[in-house]
Amino acid sequence: MEIKVKLNGKQVVDSIEPDMLLLDFCRAHYCKSVKRGCETSNCGLCTVWLDGKPVLSCNVLAARADGHEVTTLEGLQEEAREFGMFLAREGGEQCGFCNPGFIMNVLAMERELDNPTDEEILEYLAGNLCRCSGYASHMRAIHKWLDSKKEAAQ
Repeated sequence: MEIKVKLNGKQVVDSIEPDMLLLDFCRAHYCKSVKRGCETSNCGLCTVWLDGKPVLSCNVLAARADGHEVTTLEGLQEEAREFGMFLAREGGEQCGFCNPGFIMNVLAMERELDNPTDEEILEYLAGNLCRCSGYASHMRAIHKWLDSKKEAAQ
C-alpha cells in the first residue's frame, strides 16, 4: 500500500506493507534517533510526534500516519540540542541511549504544559525508561531549561 507522510517537514511517499510499524518506517527514512527498545510500549525509546503529539512508534502502524505529519528528533535539531546541553550539564546523558525519546517528550511537554509541577513532569514522562540514572539529573535539567525559557521570554 502507498502512504504519504510529511516526515520532518518533507513530503514522503512510500509503498509499505500493511503491518509495517511507524518505527520501521522512520528508520527506513534515515531517522535513526527512533530506536527499538522493548517493543512493548514501556520504554519510550521510539517516541515520535504524530501531528505534534508524542506517540510510541513501536505501537503505531505506519499506515496510520498516512496523510499526517511525523516529527522525529532529526526534525527538531535546534531545540533538541538546546535541551540536550542542559541534560549533559546535569549528568543526565550518561549512556545516551534513552535521550532521543526522552527529549522528544520533554519538548512536547514544554509545548503542552505551562509551568508544570514536579508531579506533572513525572506523570508526563512516566513512559521513559532510563537504566542509568535515578532521574534526579533529568529533573534538574528540565527545571533549569524551563527557567531559561521563561527568562528568555521576558
